[in-house]
Amino acid sequence: MEREQIIKNYFESWLNKNAQILKETFDSKAIYSECYGPEYRGVEVIERWFEDWNKRGTVMVWDIKQFIHHANMIVVEWYFKCKYDGDVGEFDGVSLIEFNDCNHIVSLKEFQSKIPHYYPYS
Repeated sequence: MEREQIIKNYFESWLNKNAQILKETFDSKAIYSECYGPEYRGVEVIERWFEDWNKRGTVMVWDIKQFIHHANMIVVEWYFKCKYDGDVGEFDGVSLIEFNDCNHIVSLKEFQSKIPHYYPYS
């Protein structure tokens, strides 16, 4: 599916530190909410964040586990690992991604689940 490929290409752009696809991926007025609080409004701000983040960090792994489709929305479950300011971090996550009719992302909201998972009742 075209939208799944757009998302795969976007995730891959972080692995390759390639900001060139951002303007063709996001609507000019897109809103991007990260899982720990920051929110970026507009593709120019998303590009600035991408460049700034990649000066201090490297995405090591961003694996997609599954896609769930509903109308103009795709839910993506994923695993993420990075090195940022010398520290390695990892977590599972979910993104709620809304597309417009031109297949540009208009809204992306991330949520995380800490690793390691544990089983308090086993």
